[in-house]
Amino acid sequence: MRGRLGFAVACVIASAVLVSPRAGAQRTEATGQGQGGPSETVKALVERLELERYKAMIKGLTQFGDRRQGTDRNRKAVDWIEAQLKSYGCTNTERIKYDYQPPPPRDPNAPRPGGAGAQGSQPATAVGGGRPRGIRTKTGVNTDPNAQPDTKVRALDSQESTPGAREEVYCTKIGTSHPEEMYIIGGHMDGIGWGEAANDDGSGTALVMEVARVLSSPDVRTERSVRFVLWNNEETGLNGSRAYVEQRQGLQGKEDPAGSGRYPEPKWLGMITHDMMLFDHGMPRADGTMSKEQRPEADVNIEFQSNSKFAAEAQGLAWAFERANEKYATDYPASVGSHMTNTDSSSFMDAAPSLSLRENERGTQIGSGWDPQWHQPTDLYTTYSDADFRLGLNAAQTTLAAVAELAGARVQK
Repeated sequence: MRGRLGFAVACVIASAVLVSPRAGAQRTEATGQGQGGPSETVKALVERLELERYKAMIKGLTQFGDRRQGTDRNRKAVDWIEAQLKSYGCTNTERIKYDYQPPPPRDPNAPRPGGAGAQGSQPATAVGGGRPRGIRTKTGVNTDPNAQPDTKVRALDSQESTPGAREEVYCTKIGTSHPEEMYIIGGHMDGIGWGEAANDDGSGTALVMEVARVLSSPDVRTERSVRFVLWNNEETGLNGSRAYVEQRQGLQGKEDPAGSGRYPEPKWLGMITHDMMLFDHGMPRADGTMSKEQRPEADVNIEFQSNSKFAAEAQGLAWAFERANEKYATDYPASVGSHMTNTDSSSFMDAAPSLSLRENERGTQIGSGWDPQWHQPTDLYTTYSDADFRLGLNAAQTTLAAVAELAGARVQK
């Protein structure tokens, strides 16, 4: 790990030049905006996002219940996601295939390696969720089917997970000038808790698919490639995103076949995941209850991990997303934090600049009970209001705008 002084200097440099001097120059060249005012091109792309489309995509995902990995409903959801991506024009879909075998049962008396609220098996050295403060309520995963009063949802979620072969789908917007470089946009499509996994993580999956829809339009070109990935097995310990890194990290930037101009795995310029986008109702009250309304000061949390190998570059990327939110998001602001933990971007954070966008801080707020639907039967489409869905839409606006600027998006007339 870098020394504290060295890290601080690196962060100042990163925030000044975005991700790197080269990436900052590319962004200015591609958009003509640098750190100035809004781009009419990016503004027009962001306006293609609509609240009702975003809601409909989440609703479509809930037809498969919680989409728990290792079940038929999960496999049907993967097929459905692929069909949707193809319908948008992102037709070069591929799948990561891997084998998942559950780890031995955990000693219930042993501390969780990820800290408060952690659900995965992430090593302690890779986490940094911050120190919880304020009122905390109990969190956990509902495993009781009878806790779900909706018999239709209960029936959808009834098939148990079995070990074995797993798949996750992705497609790529190929860059016109720099196909050998790429931003990865992701969200996990699996869920748990005997609900519909509408927020965790239907909201992030729908966001990625909506950004894919806009950038895959035939009149849109990007200078750099953008890949859209819908991770599987996040709830079991980030297994799907880890499988991607294990299989494809060494392929980065390699032309195949030589001289073809094709790069099956372009160099990773940044990885951005989206995990729980809807619910920012504030801290639990002293009696454990929550406000039923989205708080007026709700925001989009943009997180990087301060002890990762690419912390300085990730911080620069985070500020680029914050600036994009400031220029293009319609309702909710964004805040940048240095604690990113137990989410699919953690699989990439020592290989590339990596971010997580979400509704609340992952370690200090989600882990302290700020979202009572987390892994619960109440994570249903009908639980959320338009104010909640609009927070997710604002996160989509933020990501689309930032990636459009960074990848050099243009609209052909």
